[in-house]
Amino acid sequence: QVPLVESGGGSVQAGGSLRLSCAFSEVTSRQYCMGWFRKSPGQEREGVAGIDMDGRTSYADSVKGRFTISRDNAKNTLILQMNALKPDDTARYYCAAEAPYCSGGRPPTPDEWSTWGRGTQVTVSS
Repeated sequence: QVPLVESGGGSVQAGGSLRLSCAFSEVTSRQYCMGWFRKSPGQEREGVAGIDMDGRTSYADSVKGRFTISRDNAKNTLILQMNALKPDDTARYYCAAEAPYCSGGRPPTPDEWSTWGRGTQVTVSS
């Protein structure tokens, strides 16, 4: 059973918005840290955002002020609201869980996450 399932990706024009969702299991909901990372073709994976059980967050500088991460443990859902999208945001986005930290600074690097889903594609055209 895949513990993390992403949805909500798609194609938008620059300046538009998308809302990514991640459904996770009851077991996964107990993880203190959850978040998102992304992978663009030809680029290294990049940590995007993290959130802890108390709702404290961290963001990559490239998305600060445009993306918002939230989690609803009662509904077992992690959300990434993406506004003012840019072509550079084009990537496959992965929901992730279990990292040594997830707030107070930069989000975890992709290598610091223990588990992640299969991803959802986001394409932003200029």
